[in-house]
Amino acid sequence: MNFIESIKERAKKDLKTIVLPETMDERVLTAAHVVLKEKIANIILIGNKEEMDLAKYDLAEATIIDPRTSMLTEEFTNTLYELRKEKGMTKEEAHDLLVNDYMYFACMLVKTNRADGVVSGACHSTSNTLRPALQIIKTAPNVALVSAFFLMVVPECEYGEHGTFIFADSGLEQNPDSEKLAAIAGSSAKSFQLLVGKEPIVAMLSHSTVGSAKHADVDKVVEATRIAKEQYPDIQIDGEFQLDAAIVPEVAKSKAPNSNVAGHANVLI
Repeated sequence: MNFIESIKERAKKDLKTIVLPETMDERVLTAAHVVLKEKIANIILIGNKEEMDLAKYDLAEATIIDPRTSMLTEEFTNTLYELRKEKGMTKEEAHDLLVNDYMYFACMLVKTNRADGVVSGACHSTSNTLRPALQIIKTAPNVALVSAFFLMVVPECEYGEHGTFIFADSGLEQNPDSEKLAAIAGSSAKSFQLLVGKEPIVAMLSHSTVGSAKHADVDKVVEATRIAKEQYPDIQIDGEFQLDAAIVPEVAKSKAPNSNVAGHANVLI
């Protein structure tokens, strides 16, 4: 069973409720149709039924909430106002956000334990996806940095965890310093463990492998590796490596023979 199939099976055994706020995008409605058909999750769609092109899809089992008419909107307005009033938000502004930006309403459903998660980004920018989540749901306790990762599944690949890798941070932190790189390594490793269910093996990437090049960018990764090893002693972390040395055993034997991570990495920072 490949990774995608295994995570679907896990989802079916522990059914969660997922909110989809981007109902103006047909890809989202298509995804909702597939998720409900395969019984992967319960679905809440945010929007006006009349504005959704529902004729093509079997979404009878989805819950559809229109913030403009929902009985939850008043409660959510008061809650959002209390959360953000110290930042200068008024009740009127809170109400306008909830009825006009569906991501805010979706995050309130999670905040009030009416849903387990939100999937967004089909037609929203990263900032428009993250801002409501950070303002309302906030980060997990003791998280030093918000970062992003891509989970890549490469068919018929012998590297990584049978072709499954996490790449981070490839979408949020544009130029992280050593401390941020170390934090990204730790959180990405935890995400790999959670999603893939296998031991994370973390490679700190550079254009240098174990001192083969001299540059300030290399020094930053070397220092990040030192910090990460100190902060996360239970996680296999090493570097600095070029990509081939990180994932290809034959290259690792030549370029980094003394590393247990080189040639076996599945989390690439």
